[in-house]
Amino acid sequence: MKWICGLGLAATLAFQPVMAESTFGHHPLTPQARDAFVTDLLKKMTLDEKIGQLRLISVGPDNPKEVIREMIKKGQVGAIFNTVTRPDIRKMQDQVMQLSRLKIPLFFAYDVIHGQRTIFPITLGLASSWDLDAVNTVGRISAYEAADDGLNMTWAPMVDITRDPRWGRVSEGFGEDTYLTSQMGRAMVQAMQGKSPADRYNVMTSVKHFAAYGAVEGGRDYNTVDMSPKRLFQDYLPGYKTALDAGSGGVMVALNSLNGVPATADSWLLKDVLRNDWGFKGITISDHGAIKELIKHGVASDPQDAVRIAINAGVNMSMSDEFYSKYLPGLVKSGAVSEAEIDDAVRHVLNVKYDMGLFNDPYSHLGPKGSDPTNTNAESRLHRPQARDVARKSLVLLKNRLETLPLKKSGTIAVVGPLADSKRDMMGSWSAAGVAEQSVTVLQGIRNAVGDKAVVMFQKGANVTDNKGIQDFLNQYERAVSVDARSPQKMIDDALAAAKQSDVVVAVVGESQGMAHEASSRSDITIPPSQLKLLDALKATGKPLVIVLMNGRPLALVKEDMQADAMLETWFSGTEGGNAIADVLFGDYNPSGKLPMSFPRSVGQIPIYYNHLRTGRPYDFQHPNKYTSHYYDAANGPLYPFGYGLSYTRFTLSDVRLSAKTLARNGTLNASVTVTNSGKRDGATVVQLYLHDQTASISRPVEELKSFKRIFLKAGETQTVTFPIDINALKFWNARMQYVVEPGKFDVMIGLDSARTKNSVFTLL
Repeated sequence: MKWICGLGLAATLAFQPVMAESTFGHHPLTPQARDAFVTDLLKKMTLDEKIGQLRLISVGPDNPKEVIREMIKKGQVGAIFNTVTRPDIRKMQDQVMQLSRLKIPLFFAYDVIHGQRTIFPITLGLASSWDLDAVNTVGRISAYEAADDGLNMTWAPMVDITRDPRWGRVSEGFGEDTYLTSQMGRAMVQAMQGKSPADRYNVMTSVKHFAAYGAVEGGRDYNTVDMSPKRLFQDYLPGYKTALDAGSGGVMVALNSLNGVPATADSWLLKDVLRNDWGFKGITISDHGAIKELIKHGVASDPQDAVRIAINAGVNMSMSDEFYSKYLPGLVKSGAVSEAEIDDAVRHVLNVKYDMGLFNDPYSHLGPKGSDPTNTNAESRLHRPQARDVARKSLVLLKNRLETLPLKKSGTIAVVGPLADSKRDMMGSWSAAGVAEQSVTVLQGIRNAVGDKAVVMFQKGANVTDNKGIQDFLNQYERAVSVDARSPQKMIDDALAAAKQSDVVVAVVGESQGMAHEASSRSDITIPPSQLKLLDALKATGKPLVIVLMNGRPLALVKEDMQADAMLETWFSGTEGGNAIADVLFGDYNPSGKLPMSFPRSVGQIPIYYNHLRTGRPYDFQHPNKYTSHYYDAANGPLYPFGYGLSYTRFTLSDVRLSAKTLARNGTLNASVTVTNSGKRDGATVVQLYLHDQTASISRPVEELKSFKRIFLKAGETQTVTFPIDINALKFWNARMQYVVEPGKFDVMIGLDSARTKNSVFTLL
């Protein structure tokens, strides 16, 4: 991998070595050749061999490698996940090639969500960049590093729309908006799969979680989802369809039920919608242990019943349970499951293996035996410059009173907080094969930035939480949070001593990565009390207070917003996060990130999202009225709106100019604004286009994002940004579940966030 540094990213990722000839011969990677090959192979397979292909197993305590090798020999395994080194993968593929009858290759998969070895910002942070080029960079490097480890598939991207920050898996997705999520999901699929998942440094994607997992009731993981068909098709399904239209070869089926039917049992979802309506030809894979869980859902009476329901519903491959291999033979024998249903599932499994190029070369992502890295975790395998660049673009400046930021590289800086020097938390959840010790913390980044020009003092100040039950929960599977032996008051006193000697205090607070993870839903989305006490004490010193947030969801920050002189949202920003954060804090990079989710003022406002439907009694904060839709005990609207983010410079927008006041159904209308950098610094911003249907057959959202453009302007520079609008931007699902466009007036809103826009109107004829 050392050559990667000298070539430059574009040349590196375009480089495709010639595959070695294999005993399988060369099969053209076309649908016609694939279908003929798979049809012929199916005729040679016994029922047991077919069923073996439907099993995806995880390497771990329940399935040690020795046991797995015996299962491979007997043809009882179709794919493996959680093995991420070339030597281990090669040994398992060798078992197939040397011992199994038909030598059908395995494929190998892993959760490569925001990086494999180089860890990029969590997906919610990546969404904050509003930068499709950044998404492409993350996708290409993630695929390169995953394929370089021998992997063929990733469980990504996650395109679940979520409007409830209590949900732990908010961190894995692109936020609350359908359009933004769709665009980023498409870009990620195209970047990771490239022209073909068979190419040496590409991997196949498996879009997840199908469907509507982000809408679980109460934001509680694994919970139920109940919604109208209109909302499902209008808001929640487009992200999946866009990713599949981009070529994603896999779909991971959700764990939730949808309108009373668990997704794993939902033939309407997996066959009628996915296969028949959308024309999906790839593979469907259950989530971890989901087939067993049909019994607890209450739709299956026993294991055999669960297997019958899942396979007939259209779940091709069973992840991490033995139910398919154990019960399908008997179900076929009894006639409860037809062999044609088995053949259909196996065909999809073999199809993706063919598309991965495994029937040309089972070792295509492994290279020659002598090419395995001598040090799997070698520094030379990382892509630090790209990680730093993407991380900087993901940071969102929430507040900057009296230009507190950027900081000066002089004087004394107190860095305080339980997350300030946490390498593990910098990587965030689902950090694949990332090594915590290789990540740069905020403290390290600040020290790197100032060198010997300033004095940097550090105190932890507080534990992430003092709640023993939460500490034990977070450390259940790994030592995720460290607990300081000092008393809470002693820690605060030590932090205050440092703060009083400083010119400015940088407080790094928020959540540990384990608090924003699968199975980590929160009923309280405030910063934990131990850290709030620390902030109160630091504020009382009178020193300028810069709050650096690390978190995997929107938090309720009303008090912190009042306390902070400046506040920077950094999410969990990855391997180079500390350096990227320091770049922004000291002004070496002008922040440009925009929020992909609305930040509520309190948990009581949830769900709060920008594109809500209109109501007959809307609240007008300029002319408040009792009998309107509002809370009487708190300010209404989010603390920070969707699309919001500040800069160290100031951008001004002209009024909206339309190329015409009417739009024909077969025409296009252009909406333009002139953007001026009227400040003193060069910088980037994101210009956002929203539309609103004034009158329709059903109530329509107050605004909907339909396009965006990220632009860079030098100080004093002006640029005209133009958005084309056609009827595709105006279509919606009506009350009869018809996808229609209706004539009438439409508001055009262009701004730098969803709350402050310049408006105009056109009429669709």
